[in-house]
Amino acid sequence: MAKSERKVVRYGIGFKKMVVSELEEGASVGFLQKKYGIGGAATIQGWAKRFGKYQLLNKIVRIENMSDQNRLKKLEEELKATKIALADSLIAKQCLEALIEEANKEYKTDLKKNFGSDASAKKGEN
Repeated sequence: MAKSERKVVRYGIGFKKMVVSELEEGASVGFLQKKYGIGGAATIQGWAKRFGKYQLLNKIVRIENMSDQNRLKKLEEELKATKIALADSLIAKQCLEALIEEANKEYKTDLKKNFGSDASAKKGEN
């Protein structure tokens, strides 16, 4: 069995620009592929990105009504408020941990381990 040789075609920049200009004038990608024997589905679109104008490429258009926009704004505000509350709680936690650490140094004890031990001992006495 003989290996079939694969044909590699390299297109020049001038040719690519010519094809893109035809595309911009209104020719379809499929028509240009057939006309010039260009293989590959994304070849001409790649050339259009590189050499042409972007208005010919597929774009995502988002259409919203006012209630969708209001809902989006409300959710963004809610997210912002949540992030602020999270930051505040993290700062408070760090402050409390620093306070416990300083109290441990001052009283030469470990408050986290000893917290509540007196209360549980008193309950056992009753």
